[in-house]
Order: sequence, then structure tokens, then C-alpha cells
Amino acid sequence: MSVPRLRRLLPPPYSHRPSRVVVDAVFPSVDGGRHPAKAIAGDPVFVRAHVFADGHDVLRAVARYRRLGEKRWSETPLTLATGDEWEGWFTAGAPGEMEFTVEGWVDRFATWRADLEKRITAEWDVSAELLDGAALLRRLAGHAKGDTARGLKRFATRIEGARGSYTERVEAALDPLLAALAQAADPREGATNYRHLRLVVEPQRARFGAWYEFFPRSAGTDPTRSATFAEAAARLPDIAAMGFDVIYLPPIHPIGTTARKGRNNALVAQPDDPGSPWGIGSLEGGHMAVHPDLGTLEDFDRFLEQAAGHGLDVALDLALQCSPDHPWVTEHPEWFRHRPDGSIRYAENPPKQYQDIYPLNFETEDWAALWLEIRKVVDFWIGHGVNIFRVDNPHTKPFRFWHWLIAGVHETHPEVIFLAEAFTRPKVQQALAKFGFSQSYTYFTWRNTKAQIEQFFTELTQRPLADYFRPNLFANTPDILHAYLQEGGKPAFLVRLVLAATLGPSYGIYSGFEFCENVAVEGTEEYLDSEKYEIKPRDWDAPGNIKPTITRLNFLRREYAALQFNHRVWFLPTNDDHVVACIKRPPLGGPDVLVVVNLDVTSARDAWFGLPLESLGLPLEAPFLVEDALSGVTQSWAGEWNHVRLDPEVMPAAVFILPERANEEPA
Repeated sequence: MSVPRLRRLLPPPYSHRPSRVVVDAVFPSVDGGRHPAKAIAGDPVFVRAHVFADGHDVLRAVARYRRLGEKRWSETPLTLATGDEWEGWFTAGAPGEMEFTVEGWVDRFATWRADLEKRITAEWDVSAELLDGAALLRRLAGHAKGDTARGLKRFATRIEGARGSYTERVEAALDPLLAALAQAADPREGATNYRHLRLVVEPQRARFGAWYEFFPRSAGTDPTRSATFAEAAARLPDIAAMGFDVIYLPPIHPIGTTARKGRNNALVAQPDDPGSPWGIGSLEGGHMAVHPDLGTLEDFDRFLEQAAGHGLDVALDLALQCSPDHPWVTEHPEWFRHRPDGSIRYAENPPKQYQDIYPLNFETEDWAALWLEIRKVVDFWIGHGVNIFRVDNPHTKPFRFWHWLIAGVHETHPEVIFLAEAFTRPKVQQALAKFGFSQSYTYFTWRNTKAQIEQFFTELTQRPLADYFRPNLFANTPDILHAYLQEGGKPAFLVRLVLAATLGPSYGIYSGFEFCENVAVEGTEEYLDSEKYEIKPRDWDAPGNIKPTITRLNFLRREYAALQFNHRVWFLPTNDDHVVACIKRPPLGGPDVLVVVNLDVTSARDAWFGLPLESLGLPLEAPFLVEDALSGVTQSWAGEWNHVRLDPEVMPAAVFILPERANEEPA
């Protein structure tokens, strides 16, 4: 049968000779490539793939990568780790979108030489194999140029042995220089390329940062009036001195008066009640205006400049909702849901009611105009220098909207970061990350036992979740004061602070946390005298604060790479169910960090924990010194099991910097 006829009979994938190499299970990949994985500019992107073929040929594999739209590929070699699993890494480029793939092929020369070496070891005559090798080298030379081609031809002549002895021919075949020449000329015949996978590259702040939330209107000293942006700027040196990286501001827009909430969420506001900042919009404007009590847009611009001067990014709240007085209510009534009597339905989340808030109707017939107006709002604040948005309740808006908005923003502003305030079901949280959100709030607040913490962070730091979901661990928020903090006092605040700051590369606190404010409305997680409904000046140096510990932890986070990444957390066995111990390991070298926390805020604990010394590169028998970076105390340890005493009245946690070692992967 003729070859053309045979090809017509074969199915389309095999109209040409199929490759023998299989490339499969490539990571990072989200839902098989349906969504892009995430990376950080300048960070390593760790690639894993299954690469194998029939028989016993020697294989090679590389990861190939490029910026989306570019023609030229860069590549990095993958190495065989275990079984048929290959691993390697490349460095992510500037913020934007990249694509990558894995290519695998049979290395004809390496296969020939491996077979040759086996035969030589068995003391077989390899004369015929040497001639096969010489022929192979001449074919390779045909794919090469210059010195590489000439070198391969010279080796082919030597191996053919017209003038040399059998021993000299064998020596030429085993020459290391020949292997280098053959590798340079390898045409990768029959190579298999995996489908192209996408990678969204974001700025460093999307991975690592300490966030501090405060209400600018409370930055003054007078509880009867709002502070201005200028007064709020006076808070910046103190926040920067504590080591924070991001200031998150609740909405700064005009606040409606219709159905305004009073203190402690009272249904009727008093004349001097400022209202909730999330009741956005009044006669003074809507989402593209600032509250006149705070100042002007120019004042806000100066605030941003001053924050940048202290090394602080500013995150702005993006709350897609309106007060009854928002201009959109009269200009675009079709953007809201109406009752049969024509009134607009206010927001509800039983048993909570938000009479001062109208939710937007994303199913309106005029949805396209609504989407474009929201994009206009985001572009407006980007134009004023805001590159981080904390998005309020994104899980109550369509996923397709977020995909459209975030992808569109990133086309022109790949440096912009979106944080999802999504206290919702796990699959919904994860979907928001897949559709573009850089970070997400998590259930960390409600994970307080040893078993809960270990299970939660093991899941967060493993694939596939770690390839696209970045947690931001807020220890408290204006809406959430967990019972653990209400009942545990200062020790509980220290426990949650250490856990958030060490287990997550991004974490945050809401102002008042540093003073261990823990008085709630009875039977709820709501703060009593909540700052959401009143102006609340504070003495920012009040005695009993935990600012020194916050400052120390933020210093350690900047000092040690192990605390800057959301992977390689390794929980250790302890003899006490109230004590959590874990290792944080940096991706590319540097010291490991050991964190030990006593979750029992009422009692001191003498705990023993097991160290896998060999995997950590620590002495198996000889003693070694470790330093608790929180207390400054140095201890001598020896053997696998070691002891720590943690007293909640002194410090319920320890952060040990382990001696630096070769960066072996944990067993």
C-alpha cells in the first residue's frame, strides 16, 4: 500500500508519524488550562510534568515560556525527579500575561551512548555500535552550523576508526566534549509539545504584604467631627514604623442620609451620626467623589503621595452598592431591583438588614451600561494612583462580570491588584480567584484549633489551590470580632497575630487590634460601639498595646523569605493538642523558620515537638543553637524531639530561625 493512501486511511492525528513521547499532567495548571495559573513578577515558576515513552530511550524535557503575543520562546531544562515526573523552574517576567508549555523528546545520542556504555561494561564488542554512532553524528552535524558541525564530523571520523585503534574509537565515543556538541545539535526529532498554558503575572504585592485597615475619619482627636485626609496622613509614620506595607481605607465617598444608620446599627440616626461609609452616595456625588468632610480629590492625591513617601501602598474599597441618595438611583433606576409598589429593594442578609444600602441589579436589561459605568469608576481611581482594590462582597455579583472587568483592567494596567472580601463557600471563593482576583479573604478567623489550622493551611499551600488562590489572613475586620478574641484577651490577640503573620505571606489587621479591643455586642461577632457607625479617635500609644510585637513580626517577614511565600509549610508532630508547630521553607534557599504557638490562652504549655533533622539539614547527634526571634533567647537543641515552654501571659508563641542549610525538599 502506498504511503499517501495509507495516510488517507489513518485518522487525522496520525497523518504524520506520531511521536513516541507522552507529555502529561503539566503544572501549574488550573482546571486543565481553562483558567490561567498565577505567578509573581521576578519569582520562580515551578513546573512539573509527566514525560515518558515506550521502551528505554533517554528522554529530555524543557519548559518553554514567553510573554503572550511574543514570537520567541525562552526555555529552561527540566530534570527527572522521581518515576517519570520531571521538574524545573523559570523566572516570571513583568506583570502581564505569559504562556508556557513543556516539550519532551527522545535524545538519540544519549540513548545510543547509554546503550554503548552498558555493552562496554558487559565487555561486549561494540564495533558495530560505534559505526551506528558515527552515522548518527553525521546526521546531527547536518542540523548544526559552524564549530558544532565541524566538531561532530571530526568525532564521527575518529569513531569510524580508519586510522585509530579500537580503544581510541571507544575513548572518542565517551568523550564529554562530544556529549556537549551532540546536545547543542539535537534537532529534537519527534518532540511532543503540551498545549499552551496561560500564566497571569502580578506584582510582588499580590504575593506579600502586611495590611493595616483604618477609617480616615477617625484619625483625629475630636469624636464629634470627621478627620480630614491631612489629619489621616499624620497616622502614616506610625503605621509605617510598625512595618506595614498596605493601608486599606474603607469607602471614602459621600454617605447618604436617607435611612442612615445610627450608632450600633440603630435604625434611626441622630443628627450628628456620620453613617456607614458603605452607604455610598449623596447629593455630593457617588463612587467617583470623596466625602467633603475628608477633603477634596486633590487632598486625597496628596494623601497617596505622602503614603508612597513612607513606602505604603493604599488600597481603596470597591463596594458596588448605593445609598438611596446615590445619583445612580435617580439617573439609572433600571439598575436596581424594584418591588411591585415601585420602591427599591434594600440589601438583606437575614437576620441582617441594610436599609441604608441598595444593591445593584446585575441582571438588569441595561447590564452593559452598568458594567461600563463600573469600569469607569475603577479607571477613575487608577487614574488617581490607586493600584489596589479591596472588593466588598464580590460573591454577590456575577463571575463573568469580574472576569470581564479584571481582564480588561489588566490589559492596560497589569499592576493593579484585586482583593476579594468573599466570606462564602469554598468553591465560590476559588471561582473568584480563577476569574481574576489576586487575593481573597479566607476562613482563617474561624480556624482556631490545632486540627483546624493544620488542615486549613495544608490545603491552602498545596496544588492545585496554591497555583491560583492567594489567601490574605485578616485577623479581624470591622465586621468580625471572633469569640476567641472576645474571650481570650491580649494572649488571644498575640496568638492570632503570630499565626496570621507567619502562616500567610499576606495578612492584615483592622485598627484597634493593636490595643486588643475585644468588646462585642452580646452573642454576636459585631463590635460594640462599632466604628462603622461612629467616629472613633484613639490614643495611638495607649499602654498595654502590642505594637512592639507587630513591629517585630513585620520585620521578620521582610527579613526571611520563608515568611514571604504561600507554599512549603510543614506541620510537625507535638505532644500537646494545644500547641501547633510548623516549618516555613523558602523556595530557593535561605534559612527555614520554625513557628510554635500555644493556642491555650489560659495556661502555660510545656510542649515537645519532633524535628526531622536530616531533611532540615540539622545535626543528627551534635547539639545546635537556635534563636527565638521574638524573645531574642538562644537555645541549644539536640536530637529529634525538643522542648519549648510557652506562657500566654508572657508570649504564647516562638519564632525560631533555624541554621541555614542546603535547600533539600522535605521528605
